[in-house]
Amino acid sequence: MKTIMAIALTVCCWGIYGPVLHQGQHAMDGSRLRPFLCVGISYFFIAIVAASVFLWIKGEKGQWTASGIVWSLISGAAGALGALGIIMALTFGGAPIYVMPIVFGGAPVINSFVTIVLAKTFKQISPLFYAGLIVVVAGAVVVMVFKPAPLVKGGHGKVETQLFWVIASTMLTVLSWGTYGAVLHKGQAKMHGSRLRPYMEAEAREIALKLRVALAALGAGWEASGGFDFSGVVWSLAGGCAGALGALGIILAFTTGGKPVYVMPLVFSGAPVVNTFVTLATQKSEPPSELFYAGLILVVVGAVVVLAFAPKGKPPVSRSADTVEMTTKTIIAD
Repeated sequence: MKTIMAIALTVCCWGIYGPVLHQGQHAMDGSRLRPFLCVGISYFFIAIVAASVFLWIKGEKGQWTASGIVWSLISGAAGALGALGIIMALTFGGAPIYVMPIVFGGAPVINSFVTIVLAKTFKQISPLFYAGLIVVVAGAVVVMVFKPAPLVKGGHGKVETQLFWVIASTMLTVLSWGTYGAVLHKGQAKMHGSRLRPYMEAEAREIALKLRVALAALGAGWEASGGFDFSGVVWSLAGGCAGALGALGIILAFTTGGKPVYVMPLVFSGAPVVNTFVTLATQKSEPPSELFYAGLILVVVGAVVVLAFAPKGKPPVSRSADTVEMTTKTIIAD
């Protein structure tokens, strides 16, 4: 139950991340780098300050290890590169209507294969699990493709689409976010089950990359339009809080027994559904189509199959003295 609640926290937080950040971007006259900078600041206060205070007051099992730090830093870099890939794809003229389905459909597939490779559990994956994974991904794609279009008339000048760079940027996000959960879980294991230490290390690297990229780009004059606005800053900080809490939810899901091979597919499939409903509730849109609701049903059914047939892993082998003695006697008798 705790694992499900942690997954739900991440799905809700990452589901509202886009709409909330969009409000901040709109208040800053369409700026992309300034909200990105605010998100990094927000991540700092939740992922570093708040987590450090909690760790200092209550403590937790596990300890800092060199290998755990390395794996967690790699995870943080993957998270930052994924966020950067989204911004690059949209900057090069990509449309969210096809960029986001590719991301949310491709990332869980990459995550599952990375997890299977790291854990070497190819033989434990059943065909029904693969079927559920395919249904979840297909449902997420259908939901995103057939979500109601906003009722907007007119518009500003279109950005010329550079298809090669749109595809390259989108693939960067798919690969980065696809490896995020599996690598973070590895860092947690290397820190002997610690949940906050890998989270802090991963987010520290992600924050550093976000701030460096945003400040360097603004300093180089890559974005002359837009400006800092109070409401825009507040909305962007709120978006950052949602993103950081979503990452914390993944840590909690792993700590309570969840495995990346099904936690991340559920997150990446549920978040776009929440995102769609939030958009429908806050913006004027066309009535949802039958295909939209069909996609939601596919997501729910696929999620149930993924949970039901997820690899359970092998039970620990007892190495007690009695077991060793009985095994030795059996071998001698044979």
